[in-house]
Amino acid sequence: MTQPLPRYAVITGASSGIGAAFARHGAALGVALGLVARRADRLQALAEELRAQHGTEVDVFRADLSKPGAGWALAERVMAAGRRPDMLVNNAGSSIARSFAATPYADQRAFIELNITTPVALARAFLPAMLEAGSGRIINISSLTALTCGGKGHTLYPGAKAFLLRFSQSLNAEVHESGVFVSAVLPGVVRTGFAAANGMAAQLGERPLPLAQEPMQIVREAWRRNARGDEVIVPGLAPKLAAALFQYMPQWLMRRISRQIAEKYHVAE
Repeated sequence: MTQPLPRYAVITGASSGIGAAFARHGAALGVALGLVARRADRLQALAEELRAQHGTEVDVFRADLSKPGAGWALAERVMAAGRRPDMLVNNAGSSIARSFAATPYADQRAFIELNITTPVALARAFLPAMLEAGSGRIINISSLTALTCGGKGHTLYPGAKAFLLRFSQSLNAEVHESGVFVSAVLPGVVRTGFAAANGMAAQLGERPLPLAQEPMQIVREAWRRNARGDEVIVPGLAPKLAAALFQYMPQWLMRRISRQIAEKYHVAE
């Protein structure tokens, strides 16, 4: 069974990167959209672009999803606008490159709200209507990092992405037979503004990232495979090979490799 085309999709983190690519792909297919991000100017510009190019309906919801209760509050705003989402893309996310001890607890709490609590809240808010309709799609953007052992800096990031992976799998086991498909997407390196936004631009430098993918490559595969019910999606050949190695590699070797890789993304205090 393949999911029908969604009528209305809510996309978080839609102002740039993977989120904006999901918005463009959905609009090209004629899906009405609810775009969510903190940067209202970018959202409005994207909404105007999509309306002009595709004639699709686009709602803009400015929200800081790192605030306590922001996910549930957003869901209430969407439903108060008369929308009944049958697709949810939990894409908004961030990382903290500094060490855990050097980061204020308020920042760590905001990270958890954005990367864990908000996706759970939105899924819980929109799921009942999907189950009632017997059709729906939820895509949670995780990361290949979910399969690693973590390392210096970004202390909460691997755990948060692993949570999204396991949450997606558990939820899909519950609802798949009811016609709702839940997928975790595990991209590798993607060319977005993530590094600059999270204070890692100096660590990465200006050299092109090896094996980096464009956001639309991620989106096309994720959209297509979620529609057919795939639970875990690793877009692209190189990330698929990396994921296979991560899953079968001895833990001692995984720790050594993942921590060497993490070292270059760490921002010193």
